[in-house]
Amino acid sequence: MEILKNYPLKQHNTFGLSAFAKEFVAVHSVDELTEVLRETAGKELFILGGGSNMLLTKDIDALVIHVDIKGKTITNNANGTADVMAMAGENWHEFVLYCIDNNLGGLENLSLIPGNVGTTPIQNIGAYGTEIKDTFVSCEAMEITTQQLRTFTKEECEFAYRESIFKGELKGKYIITSVTFRLTTENHKINTSYGDIAAELTKNGIVVPTIKDVSNAVTAIRRSKLPDPKELGNSGSFFKNPIITSEEFEKAFLQHPQMPHYTVSDTEVKVPAGWLIEQAGFKGSRFGDAGVHAKQALVLVNYGNATGQELLDLSRKIQSTVKEKFGISIEAEVNII
Repeated sequence: MEILKNYPLKQHNTFGLSAFAKEFVAVHSVDELTEVLRETAGKELFILGGGSNMLLTKDIDALVIHVDIKGKTITNNANGTADVMAMAGENWHEFVLYCIDNNLGGLENLSLIPGNVGTTPIQNIGAYGTEIKDTFVSCEAMEITTQQLRTFTKEECEFAYRESIFKGELKGKYIITSVTFRLTTENHKINTSYGDIAAELTKNGIVVPTIKDVSNAVTAIRRSKLPDPKELGNSGSFFKNPIITSEEFEKAFLQHPQMPHYTVSDTEVKVPAGWLIEQAGFKGSRFGDAGVHAKQALVLVNYGNATGQELLDLSRKIQSTVKEKFGISIEAEVNII
């Protein structure tokens, strides 16, 4: 392992932003991670996965550890389910396709989400009516200060909407090394009720969809709405869908009766952030090389030479305009660095 100095991170973040790491090292096994943490004890660290959920607004004055640990294992194949363990450095979409190829159901609605397996529990990623917590069994993580491995159960991860204990109480204290999911091997629970999945299946003449059919439909929908980071720098959905109180919603709904919404509980309502941003006039807008995608207002894009600060300024302008127009606060889903 070689620690590199002043290392460029443009290829390590999906926004394609130019930034540099004071020091950089890639680890390809749990043993290598242990060694690096032991030898660099006391140094400020920055843990890097697939680089898909962050906005770099500056150079990173720390040792960047790129977790590139690979491997997949299927165990406990019985009673209609199987446990699948994937190491943190596995590409998420490739892992989903691996599961489908092995007739393992439960992750198909999460197809084509950018990033690596190790970062998925941190923010309990979700799409099209499915979240990581729905199939999550446990994850193994290394405590940075002691290099001890610990297994976290689903309950211990304290999952919530785009939240987990790794974004809260334990932020910066552990590095996830592997994640285990419990997936179905028969009688798959096909979920086509959310978004445009049913319409996409109907368009393709599919009446009784398989998990592969659902994955293909989700992939087609995402590709039609979301830019490929390899072609146009972005980090997927930049904002969370706000969950507001029923009272807040009723006040906003009186002024905007066309506002789409989803009941979360007796006291909470979820409003699509993309709709709010579009109604605020930002969809397809461009400010220099920083912009809002023309097909999906949730997505901020780098048209080539935007800086992280310019994208951050745009995000704040969107937040303040939405707040002024609707009285609703929207939060960034990506990590601002």
